[in-house]
Amino acid sequence: MLAEIADLELVARIVVEGLVSGLHRSPFHGYSAEFSQYRHYRPGDDLKYVDWKLAARTDRVYTKQFRETTNMAAALVLDTSASMGFPVAGRGRSADAPLSKFRYAVIAAAALAHVIAGQGDSIGLLAGDRFIAPRSGPPHLRGLLAALTLLAARGGWDGCGTIRRAAERLKRRGLLIVLSDFYDEEERTQAELRRAARMGHEVALFQILSRDELDLPYRRDLELTDLETGRRLAINGGLARRGY
Repeated sequence: MLAEIADLELVARIVVEGLVSGLHRSPFHGYSAEFSQYRHYRPGDDLKYVDWKLAARTDRVYTKQFRETTNMAAALVLDTSASMGFPVAGRGRSADAPLSKFRYAVIAAAALAHVIAGQGDSIGLLAGDRFIAPRSGPPHLRGLLAALTLLAARGGWDGCGTIRRAAERLKRRGLLIVLSDFYDEEERTQAELRRAARMGHEVALFQILSRDELDLPYRRDLELTDLETGRRLAINGGLARRGY
């Protein structure tokens, strides 16, 4: 039902409010303080920053110094390849326009953007030829959701290059969220994800698959067509399921 609604901002809000309505609101807002180093206590230093346990062990008084960290920056990486246009069997929309993996991924990306922007953090997007730098604020979120609405699943997808660009464009350590079926160049894609993690980014993966792709429910002879290359393959569904 949600997939039928064209207003992506409304859809994201409905999804998010339905999921988090029972959770406690976080008491932490804005920037945080991250421990940096110790230094010797100086007269006038705030006593709440004195490490008394360390003083008991060393018989010397040290204070903790902190580094203020700005709000988190996150980037959504969305697979726009034609394989994402595969329908989710038996769910959503009309027979002429069934709910696709891509529409599901767009809704999930919109909901995640709504959550991240709603807590004051920056959110960006890299999908197809669209790049939106991470920023915060309601106007930026509306622009990002509008960009998501205009995307379509077509052609191929350079997953490795897209993930690399997204990781490099996050100016500081942040959150990299990738939504894909992960069919393309699996080993190279995994290598880029590991590289992003080594750069200090937290990496979250959402693999979007349909039930038919998971179970291969076909039992008759049929012809499969690659949505990206057009290559065709004739198979017997009953025989193919044994080793699938």
